[in-house]
Amino acid sequence: MKKIVPLFFAFMLVVDCQMFSQGNGKPANTIIPEPKEFEMLSAVKSKFTEIKIDTSITFQNPEEYQIITENGIATVSGNIQWAQSTIYQIIDKNGNMPNVSIHDWPAYPFRGFMHDTGRNYQTVEMLKKTLDLMSFYKLNYFHWHLTDHPAWRIECKAYPQLNDPKSQRQGRDEGNFYTYDEIREIIAYAKERGITIVPEIDMPGHSTYFVNTFGVSMDSEEGKKILGTCLQEFFDEIPAESCPYFHIGSDEIHIADPEGFMRWAENIVTENGRQAIAWSPGLPTSESTIRQIWNENEGSNAALSNKPGKYVDSFVGYLNYYDPMVFSNRAFLHMAAAQQIPDTTKALGGILCLWNDVNVDDKENIALHNGMINGMMAYAERFWNGGNAGEIDNENLPSGPYTVAGSRLANFEEKMRVHRDQFHKEKMRWVANSEIEWQVSIDTNASQKAFGGAVDLDAFCKQLDITTNDTASATAQTTIIAEDDMNIQAWIGFDTPARSNRNGYGIGEQGHWEGGSRCFVNGEEILPATQWQEPGKYNYHFNTWMRPEEEESFTNEQLYWMREPAQIHLKKGENLIEILAPKTYQGLRWSFAFIPVTINSDGSVSEVKGISFKHQ
Repeated sequence: MKKIVPLFFAFMLVVDCQMFSQGNGKPANTIIPEPKEFEMLSAVKSKFTEIKIDTSITFQNPEEYQIITENGIATVSGNIQWAQSTIYQIIDKNGNMPNVSIHDWPAYPFRGFMHDTGRNYQTVEMLKKTLDLMSFYKLNYFHWHLTDHPAWRIECKAYPQLNDPKSQRQGRDEGNFYTYDEIREIIAYAKERGITIVPEIDMPGHSTYFVNTFGVSMDSEEGKKILGTCLQEFFDEIPAESCPYFHIGSDEIHIADPEGFMRWAENIVTENGRQAIAWSPGLPTSESTIRQIWNENEGSNAALSNKPGKYVDSFVGYLNYYDPMVFSNRAFLHMAAAQQIPDTTKALGGILCLWNDVNVDDKENIALHNGMINGMMAYAERFWNGGNAGEIDNENLPSGPYTVAGSRLANFEEKMRVHRDQFHKEKMRWVANSEIEWQVSIDTNASQKAFGGAVDLDAFCKQLDITTNDTASATAQTTIIAEDDMNIQAWIGFDTPARSNRNGYGIGEQGHWEGGSRCFVNGEEILPATQWQEPGKYNYHFNTWMRPEEEESFTNEQLYWMREPAQIHLKKGENLIEILAPKTYQGLRWSFAFIPVTINSDGSVSEVKGISFKHQ
């Protein structure tokens, strides 16, 4: 046996609670993702002292691992990296761990996270923190979107004008790019954490910077000559063994010769010993190219997954597109790769995406504004274990806690709560909310049940076959049971805009919620906690892509989970919560949120104690 002592990631030094829950239907362990086989040998904890590697046990799956802990010693077989990630999760703040036996392996070999640094540049140090987080949750591919309309973020020796701020979108980190040494540094850092880098140069679309620089499009003959030189430079600088995959984009563009351009791009990639990946829908690819399916249209993704060739699933949705409370539930409820039972013959896994179309002035806000940590937890759980949470009608709508899927989601929320409190603190603006039960009525339709602190009204109408025109009105009621008279806080918000297109009501008028929505507790109207700093601003009833409004950064005030919660008085016993949420135009992302929350002195959040929600 060989002995190693692991190094702890920086964000993991704040562990604070008992790691394992017992009784009351709570999970037997709070490891994310859930191990396939787990046994508590003894709850008595011992001081962690070392990891021993047992080489006598081998596994066919390179990601499979086994852990047996006894008296502070963890004996590990198989994949050391993922075993260490699990061990980090079972050691408490005092350096103690229980005696457990764990045997685990992933359902899918490809579990990725994509970040767009083409639109909003992030420093090497910020990317390293993301890689740490990915490794902690056993995500093993970092899809690095290096180019987009504002800029080419790769050092270019052949055409240094590509890095010139003059050809890039002003105000979008112009002049910032990654040197080849920095790219190699990121690749090495990722490899140490079990992660493979998948660089993407989106072509021939999403490339305004290219036209600005050279005066030609990528798909023109002159453009292909320039682009070919840039690609060859990248492949010469970054060998295939460091980056065996290469993403060629190909989405959201129409060109004169799509087949010809794609064959040209695929040939360059394969001739340099790489596996090509491309977006689907996108320009037509050969069967040898892995398709990354992203379309949101109902039924289209299952059809795309049936096409020849391998694919990865990105149709669970984008972090930046959804309300973070809705997205965490959605990712957990999602059926991975459109398969009840994982079959990796064609389905390789999935990639979670985070796009930042809108200009971001403080890059530290990207994770908080998009619920990156809680979304990554749920996504990692789903694609490590495959399938879904149980039979559901709509991935955007949790079912009740008395259903299989609802019960599993509630148990997973308990795990997320533990991880929030132990590992992430103020970096995670999320509280458990899936068991909140509403009676929702659209216009004159009879009320129906909906669950979750944030309710996607578009999904609700779709599930019930309710058609709305340009205008409609939703009313919702729930009942909070308070153990005593008390004052609490609650996040209240309406019609959460996507952080990619801004389509929504923006900030409410002074003294009012956005869109004229209203909230009442026991008949008393609840108003925003503070005066708006920018009342009535960002009221855009259109998608802002490539428009001046896209350059206006999101502020905390625009996102209900970031701003100061509303103040609410509850009486002992039952308290009626009523929501009025009008819809005034077609295309609105129609939703409402009411989520009790405690804001702690250190800026972290937690659930409100002493209350529960009444279930019918």
